[in-house]
Amino acid sequence: MKRIFTRFSALIATACVVVLLASAPARAVEVERVVSAGGIEAWLIRDPSNPITTMKLSFRGGTALDPDGKGGLANFVASTLDEGAGDMDSAAFQEALDERSISLRFSAGRDTFRGSLKTLNKYRDDAFEYLRLALNEPRFDAEPLTRMRAQILSGIKQQNEDPGNLASRAIFETAFEGHPYARDNDGTAESVSAITPEDMRRFVRQRLAKNNLLIGVVGDIDAETLKGYLDRAFGSLPEKASPWQVEKITPKLSGSVKVIDVDVPQSSIQFAQPGILRNDPDFYTAYVLNYVIGGGGFVSRLYEEVREKRGLAYSVYTYLMPLDAAGAVMGGAGTANARVAETVATVREVWKRFAAEGPTAAELKDAKTYLTGAFPMRFTSSSAIAGMLVGMQEEGLGIDYIDKRNGYIEAVTLEDARRVAQRLYQPDKLTFAIAGKPEGISSVN
Repeated sequence: MKRIFTRFSALIATACVVVLLASAPARAVEVERVVSAGGIEAWLIRDPSNPITTMKLSFRGGTALDPDGKGGLANFVASTLDEGAGDMDSAAFQEALDERSISLRFSAGRDTFRGSLKTLNKYRDDAFEYLRLALNEPRFDAEPLTRMRAQILSGIKQQNEDPGNLASRAIFETAFEGHPYARDNDGTAESVSAITPEDMRRFVRQRLAKNNLLIGVVGDIDAETLKGYLDRAFGSLPEKASPWQVEKITPKLSGSVKVIDVDVPQSSIQFAQPGILRNDPDFYTAYVLNYVIGGGGFVSRLYEEVREKRGLAYSVYTYLMPLDAAGAVMGGAGTANARVAETVATVREVWKRFAAEGPTAAELKDAKTYLTGAFPMRFTSSSAIAGMLVGMQEEGLGIDYIDKRNGYIEAVTLEDARRVAQRLYQPDKLTFAIAGKPEGISSVN
C-alpha cells in the first residue's frame, strides 16, 4: 500500500455508496455495459453524488502462471508497476499521484492480476494517463526493483515464522501437490531473488492484453465520457495474451493430519476438504450451508460446539474457496496447544453430523435471512462495488446479478440443503494442518 486516497474524499465516497445501496430495494441498481470505439468493454454504475471516479480492472491469469523457478513474478510486477513509467522515474511518478490524490494500485491472486484507480474527476485526465503509462510503459528501474524486492523478501521471512501462514501453506501444498496452486503467491526467497527486469517486461507483454481484460467502474461519469478513457488507457495493449491454461485439479485431501513444529503456546489450525466450483449448480446452496456450519460467525454450528459449549478455541470459521481450476471448503481455528486434539475431534464430529443431517429448518431460515439482508452492506465503498462488477464478469454471473442474487439465496429449499450437505461435506476427507506444539495429536497420513 503506497498511496492512500485523501481521507475526506474516501469518507464522501463511502457515504455516497452506502446511500446508493441502501436505496437498492426501492429501485434497482442499473449496471450499464459500455463498449468503446476501440472495443474495450466496461460495466458501469453511475453515481453522480460526488465528483469521483473509481475503476477496478482484472486480467485473467494470476500467480498460477508464474514460470517454474520464478514464483512470485506476478506479485513482484504488481508491486512495481507504478514505480515509474514513461519518462517519469519512481519518485516523479509517485509525486504526480500524490499531488493529485490519485490512488493507483495493483495486486496478484492465483487466478487474476488486478488493478484499481480512484480519482477526483478534476484529475481524471491525468489519472487515466498514469494508468496507461503503468500498463504500457513501466520502467522497472534498478532502484525501485531493489527496494520492492527487499520488502517482498522481508514479508516472506515474516510469513515463514507465522504459524497461521505455515498451517495455511501446508494445506495448499497437500491439496495441490504438483499443481501451481500449491505455491505461495509471493513466491519464495529463492524464486523472488531470481526474477529479472526482463522477466517482468515479458510478463507485461504476454499477460496484460485486451482479450484478458475485465473492467468495473463506479462514479460520476457517463458512458460516452468513459468510452474515451477506456480507449485512452487500454487501447494500446496487445489484442491477445499469450495462450495459457491452468489444469483442473481435485484437491488431494484424504483426511490426513500434518503437524508443523513451532514453539508457540497457541496452535494455528487450518482444515480443508474438496469443494465445488463457482459455476456448480449447487453453489448457492453450498453458500448457505457454509453460513450454517462455520461462516456465520457467532451463530454457526462450529462456533456453538467449539467455542460456546466447550470453550476450546478463540475462533473457528469456514469458507468456500472456488478457484478457477479447483474448489475447496476451507476453515481454521486457533487454540491453546493442550486443547488442539479435542478441537480437531469436535470439528470432525460437527462435520460428520452436518453431512448426515444437514441444517435444521430454523438454521436454513436464519441463514437466508442474514445472507439476503446483509447483502447491501457488502458494498461499503465505491471500490467494493467496482470490485463486484469485475467479479461478476470473472464468474460469468450476468449483468443483472446484483438484482437476482438474493433470489438465488431465497430459492434454496430444506430438501436442497440436506441433499447438498450429503454431497459436499466429506468427513473422511477433512484434512488438518496444525502449526504449534499441539498435545495429544501428531501427523497422520
